[in-house]
Amino acid sequence: MEPAAVARLLEGFHPDGDGEAAKSRELVLALLESSEAPFSRRQFNPGHVTCSGLVFSPARDRILLVLHRRLQRWLPGGHVEPDDEAIADAGRREVIEETGAMLSADPAPRLVGVDVHAIPRRRDEAFHLHHDLTFRFQATSEAFAACEEVREVTWCAAAEFDRYQLPGNLRRTYARALSDGPR
Repeated sequence: MEPAAVARLLEGFHPDGDGEAAKSRELVLALLESSEAPFSRRQFNPGHVTCSGLVFSPARDRILLVLHRRLQRWLPGGHVEPDDEAIADAGRREVIEETGAMLSADPAPRLVGVDVHAIPRRRDEAFHLHHDLTFRFQATSEAFAACEEVREVTWCAAAEFDRYQLPGNLRRTYARALSDGPR
């Protein structure tokens, strides 16, 4: 995977009015420019690029939430792997691995969010940052099957965002994904 290709994708991402996403975008661009291994999960200073998926239900009236067992964060996502040909492929793979969701074919899923967030220290990893890119996907079925690394998987309507205590960055990503229209 070429950092320059990911940088071009980020340069086309304009999070109008979302200062946190704009700041995160600049941090990811700086990482891509200055790091020799921006996609390596073993790079802890300052961190590495990860990918998430914002998955719409078949009727586009809900999104698929995944509660990560260790981090207690909602949204399917994780590390970029060497076999991922394009950056969006990492987001798609993570969604499928964590949820078993069936996704529609989309050769170029839209980048709808960028969020740099802290990952706490654990026995084999130093404190570091995930420079996370979120891509929009469409489920073809409501079926899912959680893997062991996730605590919970559920479909969630916008009216339930408070119930699930979704953070502001995810709510703004959802709004951007909706404003892009159907795919």
